[in-house]
Amino acid sequence: MGDEDTHTTKSIKPHYHGHRDRLRARFAEGGIEALADYELLELYLFRSIPRRDVKPIAKDLIAKFGSFAEVCAAPISRLTEVKGISEKIALDLQILKAAATKFSQESVLSRPVLSSWTALLDYCRSAMQFETKEQFRILFLDRKNRLIIDEVLGQGTVDRAPVYPREIIKRALELDSTAIILAHNHPSGDPTPSHSDIVMTENMIKAAKAVGITVHDHLIIGRENIASFKSLGLI
Repeated sequence: MGDEDTHTTKSIKPHYHGHRDRLRARFAEGGIEALADYELLELYLFRSIPRRDVKPIAKDLIAKFGSFAEVCAAPISRLTEVKGISEKIALDLQILKAAATKFSQESVLSRPVLSSWTALLDYCRSAMQFETKEQFRILFLDRKNRLIIDEVLGQGTVDRAPVYPREIIKRALELDSTAIILAHNHPSGDPTPSHSDIVMTENMIKAAKAVGITVHDHLIIGRENIASFKSLGLI
């Protein structure tokens, strides 16, 4: 009797197994639009946490950070504040964010960026939208306005990232780049250019023009929107 009871107990699957199968089926049938953010997060956490109901964890993450994208972009130190999230699981989430950024980068790399502008904006948003500190990226273009590479040349505090025109020009010449696009994020979420942003851009344009390099635009990445200096008439 005891052996039979033990066998029966071992045969009972945890209640969340059926839920996982149903969630996978919904995703297979309807794609990403068929799932709420916390459910999409559950799907990903299934592999990182195979022997536990991850719905409460996914809901806690969304409640703390706001959205699927913000969860993946959060620093490890903050992710591990959520019960059930270890450093390993937090790293798994950051790998997902890195993969998404890489995917966006591939859609613009070695292509004429001026004719793939939407893809370029998507890439900048993916890379910088939820950064908690200001980050300054330079997109270096060749003579056909194809992206050679983009690099972070300045990282700073929540409201300032030091960037020096001479360093940007030096790197552009090393890459044989004839045009650049400046991009940085505003961790506050508001992409409105500051006075220092405008002054720095003017100085950058002057320095670049002196060596035959064109500054196509300066993009400021906010939480919801992107400000373009060219669209605003500032370039």
